Amino acid sequence: MKRLIFWEFPRASWQYDVAVGLILAFIFLTPRSLFKDQPRPASIVQMPSGGAASVYWLETGLLAGAAEGTRPKLASELLRKRTGKTLSVVRVEPIHDAEQEIRGYLAIVKP
Repeated sequence: MKRLIFWEFPRASWQYDVAVGLILAFIFLTPRSLFKDQPRPASIVQMPSGGAASVYWLETGLLAGAAEGTRPKLASELLRKRTGKTLSVVRVEPIHDAEQEIRGYLAIVKP
């Protein structure tokens, strides 16, 4: 067991091949549920806001390719599908990182 843990087998030996086979079997045959692997987090998140308006963060891919003028309408449709409520989006602001790449959008919803 000590040799297996410290990987002391010479390359191309049968012990080396068995150890590699065990590792590959573990990787490909272990069910995802064993590690409680979860899907990506929600792509729309309600952010805390201090004012009367609600603010939602939308992932970049949801509004990618949409013209700036059509973003509020598309955002309100996405929010309606997610929340089940008809929300009126006032404006959608892109969030940029240090390299000026868009990382997401803030959708401001009037009450």
